[in-house]
Amino acid sequence: MKKIVLISCVSQKQSHRSKAKDLYISALFKKNLAYARRLNPDAIYILSAKYGLIDLDTEIEPYNLTLNTMSAGEIRSWADRILQMLRQIADPHDDHFIFLAGMKYRKYLLPYLKSYEIPLEGLTIGKQLQALSR
Repeated sequence: MKKIVLISCVSQKQSHRSKAKDLYISALFKKNLAYARRLNPDAIYILSAKYGLIDLDTEIEPYNLTLNTMSAGEIRSWADRILQMLRQIADPHDDHFIFLAGMKYRKYLLPYLKSYEIPLEGLTIGKQLQALSR
């Protein structure tokens, strides 16, 4: 069983092509990434509204797209794409997934995953930042 952490993208980004782990520059993203690393997972991926499931070292261009402005149908299609990508690197039935992502990023994924946890579930961004700082 692999342990895989999934972190959602954020709106604050560098203005130039960067590795995914460096493109997102918000405090929340940086703290989520540091927390994810402390969990010693087998892998960490970013859930990107534009690029889908991306590896931390993949170079990508900055973009201005968020699930927050997408319809439920568009988010469902995005989630289907994520599931296809996940199945190439993990087993949704045997692996364990840790979500550091909001409801829109996980809602349509969770029914397909047998083992998962959402450590910051229900916390506002401010409370998440406090929890991640501890």
